[in-house]
Amino acid sequence: MSTSTRSWSCSRTNVSTSSLTLDPAPQATAIVIRDIPVQVVRKPIKNLHLGVYPPDGQVRVSAPQHLTDDNIRLAVISRLSWIRKQQAAFQAQPRQSEREMVSGESHYLFGQRYRLAVVERRGRHEVVVKNNSTLQLFVNPGTTTANRTRALTEWYRQQLKTRIPTLLETWQPIVGHQVSAWGVKKMKTKWGSCNIQQRRIWLNLELAKKPPECLEYVVVHELVHLLERHHNDRFKALMDEFLPPWRIRRDLLACAPLGHETWEY
Repeated sequence: MSTSTRSWSCSRTNVSTSSLTLDPAPQATAIVIRDIPVQVVRKPIKNLHLGVYPPDGQVRVSAPQHLTDDNIRLAVISRLSWIRKQQAAFQAQPRQSEREMVSGESHYLFGQRYRLAVVERRGRHEVVVKNNSTLQLFVNPGTTTANRTRALTEWYRQQLKTRIPTLLETWQPIVGHQVSAWGVKKMKTKWGSCNIQQRRIWLNLELAKKPPECLEYVVVHELVHLLERHHNDRFKALMDEFLPPWRIRRDLLACAPLGHETWEY
């Protein structure tokens, strides 16, 4: 499941939506199509996948190795209006500036805004929610920005891990499948992912900052992938059955502010 990533895939006989993973690409080349830079990666795959990525709408194509450059250009040209629409959406999406981890900054926990208060004192680093409006970050004197960030990040990880088990206990019986394992990690292009063979799901650490209904939506989304691998009509029908307002939650997640990242591809 993509993090605000807009993606499209095709073969010679069909067109379908698909999420896209940014794997290392030793065969990557760059081309320009109608003033749009496009990164092309040739892989041993069956279909051509086209994605538009945050934060600024970079276009990337993963193409079967047998496709010619002309085939790729035609596929991109056929989707130019769609690409420009996705790029415009990324440009309009609000985003935070780089966090400096100083008192007074805004930080979010499950959709609610908090002011950061950095308190220097001897002892272990910890974060405390105060008066439902302040995140107190207790650090040792002289703690670097990087270590302050690390302390807050680990706190976010624990906050997310306290909520996920309850959601899985609720939704696994409804969907009718159980995961063998789950985890939380930073992901730049996906809110969640599912390894169907190993029955393992991963959830994006950034979900700790989004509204709770967004986290629930992603959990259900990944569980449904145990029933249907692709984002096809069957997948959408299953989502409609299990979580009727899923589209509203998807849109809420898509329009939420992007965190500051140094995006690399």
